[in-house]
Amino acid sequence: MDAPLPLDRATAFFSGAVHEPQLNHPEGIAIDRDGAVWCGGTAGEIYRIAADGSQLELIASTGGLILGMAFDRRGLLYVCDIKTPAVLQLDPATGVLEPFARPRGERAMELPNFPVVDHARNCLYVSDSHTKDEPGMGVWRFDLDSGEGELWWDEPLHFANGMALDASGDALYVVESYAYRVTVIRIGADGAPAGAEPFVEDLDGVVDGLAFDAEGRLYLSYFSPSRIARADTDGRIELLMDDPCSHVLCQPANVAWRGTDLFAANLGGFHITRIDLGVEGLPLV
Repeated sequence: MDAPLPLDRATAFFSGAVHEPQLNHPEGIAIDRDGAVWCGGTAGEIYRIAADGSQLELIASTGGLILGMAFDRRGLLYVCDIKTPAVLQLDPATGVLEPFARPRGERAMELPNFPVVDHARNCLYVSDSHTKDEPGMGVWRFDLDSGEGELWWDEPLHFANGMALDASGDALYVVESYAYRVTVIRIGADGAPAGAEPFVEDLDGVVDGLAFDAEGRLYLSYFSPSRIARADTDGRIELLMDDPCSHVLCQPANVAWRGTDLFAANLGGFHITRIDLGVEGLPLV
């Protein structure tokens, strides 16, 4: 692609600045089996937006600050709350919201940021951002049934943020926001980490979220500046969409696929953006 896509390929799927309830600076985003869009707010809100964008519902609230979220195949939603800090599980069918992640031992999560479900291994990976000022832990892994787990990747990462499993399920891609790179951690046959290496480096901004398409290309949402880029399988970066005015894209944090549309949560605004990319996303559930 010689030039970024025009901004008119992106539209406000839902704008909630003056809605009741207000859509409060969403960061995490996930799509359920019915196509509804779920997102979180900075006062702990967990929202559901109807699949056609016609209605916003406040489903639950933690009173904290919601970052990443993800569904499993049972339809259960996992959310990271950094005020507690904790990973919580919401059952949309009953509305029950309860603590999920239970680290073994004395070590506790510091800043749980983003969850990724690994159905093949029946576990949930959770990035722990530590602090932007210095590298630190890491990535946790928790059993989907019991919620028990431990620090899985304990080598330093510089603000571990958004993550994504590739199509093979044997590689976990992790944004290191303040190292300006994406690192790939290989997963061994026994489920343990099997080494890591940079996938892309020297990124020209602060990347927050990741998502793969069905062709194995990795999409990067930039918190600053407001843009979406794509990395080919060889790591070559291509700028897809740039919004210097931060109007359509306003500090997009996390992204999620529904068919050929990529949905972005705009932490700097009150809306969810839908981008028509014309390629299929990698299904997550």
